[in-house]
Amino acid sequence: MSGENQQVDASSTPDAVPGPQSGPQPGPAVPAVPARRASRARRLAAPALYLAAAGAAFAYVGAVDPNEPGHYPVCPLLRLTGVLCPGCGGLRSAHAFAHGDLAAAFGSNALAVVGYFVFAGFMALWLVRAVRGGPAPRIVLRPASSWAVGAVVLVFAVVRNLSFGSALAP
Repeated sequence: MSGENQQVDASSTPDAVPGPQSGPQPGPAVPAVPARRASRARRLAAPALYLAAAGAAFAYVGAVDPNEPGHYPVCPLLRLTGVLCPGCGGLRSAHAFAHGDLAAAFGSNALAVVGYFVFAGFMALWLVRAVRGGPAPRIVLRPASSWAVGAVVLVFAVVRNLSFGSALAP
């Protein structure tokens, strides 16, 4: 090996291993409000935003009547085939619900009204957990439950299009 050029890998030498940086390290930022109060506000931010968005949507649909033509687009499935989808009548249902007319809301789309109450229950649970410092609730459906929900929506869609299920049509 005498006389041969040898290359030394710099990463394999002990001198080349980077060590801890010297000098002051940046520390965590100090919050302007107490930690407990900031964490509660942070926990309540997400459910509050969801509630604000849902409230704004209901306020808009409550103010702009979907029973008057020209305000909202027509359901594409209804327009192309004449078949009511599971969501048909949902805006009229939301309009009636926003005005406190629960009977008219059920008459327009009963499945949507059930959805409003499920959403309200979920939001109430989320707010309670956020106030208490618990984790946000998660909706985890087992495959059988997912199939059952799908079957209910499918049966609702089929029955409302049949003559004996005309009470479910908007």
